[in-house]
Amino acid sequence: QVRLVESGGGLVQPGGSLRLSCAASGFTFSIYAMSWYRQAPGKERELVAAISSTGGTTNYADFVKGRFTISKDNVKNTVFLQMNSLEPEDTAIYYCQGKRGLPTPLVYWGQGTQVTVSS
Repeated sequence: QVRLVESGGGLVQPGGSLRLSCAASGFTFSIYAMSWYRQAPGKERELVAAISSTGGTTNYADFVKGRFTISKDNVKNTVFLQMNSLEPEDTAIYYCQGKRGLPTPLVYWGQGTQVTVSS
């Protein structure tokens, strides 16, 4: 059974930090590219950060560059999102996604974890 389980969300003050984790099971994690998305109330889901299957390549949305860092541990089957200098605009549900390309494209999603940035 494929599972992506996010954790690490919560309430933090502006300027604070959180580290999200996404534990994967039920599929070959090491061959999947992983991403973090977020969705704020009334807004569409948007890409936050992505990392290649090996962890050698990362990409970030402009609004988190220099503040967030994505990393991938292919031994622990976990992807992380270190979030620093958090702003109220970062408040959203954060989702983990796993994606594989050819020969059979597959996409898996986690259930999400709430991040609230407020004083």
